[in-house]
Amino acid sequence: MNRRTMREHIFKAIFLLEFNDDEEFSDKIDTYLSDFQDINDETIQYISNKSIKINENLEALDNIINENAKNWSISRMSKVDVSILRLAIYEIQYDEDIPTNVAINEAVEIAKKFGGDSSPSFINGILAKVVNK
Repeated sequence: MNRRTMREHIFKAIFLLEFNDDEEFSDKIDTYLSDFQDINDETIQYISNKSIKINENLEALDNIINENAKNWSISRMSKVDVSILRLAIYEIQYDEDIPTNVAINEAVEIAKKFGGDSSPSFINGILAKVVNK
């Protein structure tokens, strides 16, 4: 499985946060990933671990989003956009294995696939502010 597909699975797992309690999150990820018979154990572990780490840093990630989204708050944003931003900002701030430009490019590509018409430019604009601070 390539990195983009793994990232899309992480995005979908993070999206589950919007609809489930924190305590249920690990169980929901396991349930989500159990539907995919073609994913090996190492990939499942990577997706699960990264999703859990993002969840553990949710408050800090949301603060960064709110600081950089002028005239917007997370409560007014699309849940899809918020999930994409959380993933990308986590990769930019905490994941040293992912170059910043890759995190931004991948976030924009996920936004094109799963977000609304304005999602790619919205995501790109906020991430540009995060990086340029």
